[in-house]
Amino acid sequence: MEIIKSLLYFILAGLCEIGGGYLIWLWLREGKDLYYGLLGAVILAVYGIIPTLQAPGFGRVYAAYGGIFIVLSIFWGWAVDKVTPDRYDLLGGAIALIGVVIIMWWPRG
Repeated sequence: MEIIKSLLYFILAGLCEIGGGYLIWLWLREGKDLYYGLLGAVILAVYGIIPTLQAPGFGRVYAAYGGIFIVLSIFWGWAVDKVTPDRYDLLGGAIALIGVVIIMWWPRG
């Protein structure tokens, strides 16, 4: 149950980081209204809070989160930017997820 809860926190954090950054991107790069940037900033602030709900220390959580972020970014690009991941994207994402498992949940003595 702890692993599932941890994964949900990682996914929520990733969606907030990518989504908030995307809204700021739209505001600054695509000329959208200021409220896109403001909403993006609020979502990024929420992103900063979510990892504090994880059990391990800061360094371990953020190291593992990096792998989750990689995979979510690939899927975001596929869903939002319509860039289909190739086999190298998928292989890299799989390797990143292996790193997450080792960092977060590998048994330690």
